Amino acid sequence: MASTTTRLLRLLALLQDRARSGRELAERLGVTDRTLRHDIQRLRELGYPVHAERGAIGGYRLGRGTTMPPLLLDDDEAVAVAVAVGLAEDGSTGIADIAEHVTRALGKLDQILPKRLQRKVSALRDATAIGPATTGSREPDAPVPAAVLTTLAGAIRGGATVRVEETTPESAAEIEPYRLISWQRRWYLVAYSLENHSWRAIPVARITRAEANSRRFGARSLPEDDLVAFVMRHIATTGWKVHARVTVLAPADVVIARINPAVGVVEAVDADTCVLYTGADALETIAIYLSMLMMDFRVDGPPELVAHLRTLARRYADAIADAPDG
Repeated sequence: MASTTTRLLRLLALLQDRARSGRELAERLGVTDRTLRHDIQRLRELGYPVHAERGAIGGYRLGRGTTMPPLLLDDDEAVAVAVAVGLAEDGSTGIADIAEHVTRALGKLDQILPKRLQRKVSALRDATAIGPATTGSREPDAPVPAAVLTTLAGAIRGGATVRVEETTPESAAEIEPYRLISWQRRWYLVAYSLENHSWRAIPVARITRAEANSRRFGARSLPEDDLVAFVMRHIATTGWKVHARVTVLAPADVVIARINPAVGVVEAVDADTCVLYTGADALETIAIYLSMLMMDFRVDGPPELVAHLRTLARRYADAIADAPDG
């Protein structure tokens, strides 16, 4: 029989997962029903609100207490919490007054994480940069498997090439990974493709498989110093389902100051005009972006966006046709 302390920790871990019958708990712990009842009582004395329910589907479950008791997490849960808290510390929550609490929580996690898990967490943290905060409409989330992220982060730290598959096995390619970018609940990988010898900003959600190789590579000259800007430019020009070219009747520096870096790339035409290249996963989102510019503009393409804006213009005109002035 395991020691009392070890047994109590195992019992607590089982109860934190879900409600369980007394018979199941006794069998999992290898103890008698009497010992189980004593262990339950010890947990209650330690402040854990363990509730007992009678009946055919009765058993024990962990309830809510008046204080915050210690939590037991498995390896995957611990890594997930540490990564999420680390991202929150970088300001991705948008909440101004929790930074100090997040930093303290992260310090406690770092202190108790086993080294094997600490390596995973620190590799992902060191390999990740956070994209700019956004306002207004947000694109749908693109979740990625944690195993893919940790594989890529480990390869970045170790300077190892990675074999990745994007959607199909035929798309398998060997890459040199350099940086992970987290932006708007999406992940991107800055990598150098050894297949076509070019720099890429790969949406990690498209990577279905990632396998680190033993071959190491020497660091290349980066495509630009600011890899977050590199990814933002890629997203604006190629990373969306639909793209648009818009002539804005305002100086380029004024437009740049107005938009979020991920919304688009701005190129000056003359002192009073510039071109905005932008994109989104839907035409409706681009229309929202353009309305938020609060500047005069002309849509150069695509035709579908022109048609959509004409429909919106008609609706707006109809909505105020009979409205009183002022």
